[in-house]
Amino acid sequence: MGRFKKEVSKSTPDLNMGSMSDIIFMFLFFFMVITTMRESTLFVNIRLPKATEVQKLDKKSLVANINIGEPNKNYVAKLGHEPRIQLNDQFAEVNDIAQFVMTEKMSRDEAYRNKITWSLKVDKKVKMGIVTDVKQELRLSNAFKVNYSSTKTK
Repeated sequence: MGRFKKEVSKSTPDLNMGSMSDIIFMFLFFFMVITTMRESTLFVNIRLPKATEVQKLDKKSLVANINIGEPNKNYVAKLGHEPRIQLNDQFAEVNDIAQFVMTEKMSRDEAYRNKITWSLKVDKKVKMGIVTDVKQELRLSNAFKVNYSSTKTK
């Protein structure tokens, strides 16, 4: 009869790292899919006013932002302290709004062109004159669905 040898020292098997790269790439793709990039960089300072009756917008993909406020410290020397309008990534004047509305409508699907909400993000210290001018230009451009962005009071 044969003798059975007894193993003297058993070492723990090495950890299999083959599937680790698969898991890392799965996480990478997951975060790439769910992350949204900032659409535009703010060139104006905006401190939103507080409100008690706040509603969330249903489809954020159908929102176009118009920012109004004092220019950032990088632009104050060139533009001064007067409130400015920012459309996407550039400063604009009131008469540029019609072109902005047309561009935004053409960049959307035809079924959603009349459902775009024009969100006014206005600094709380800006006078209503420039806001009224913007609203008049939106009205002339057939952009009737307008809202004001604000923060909710606690």
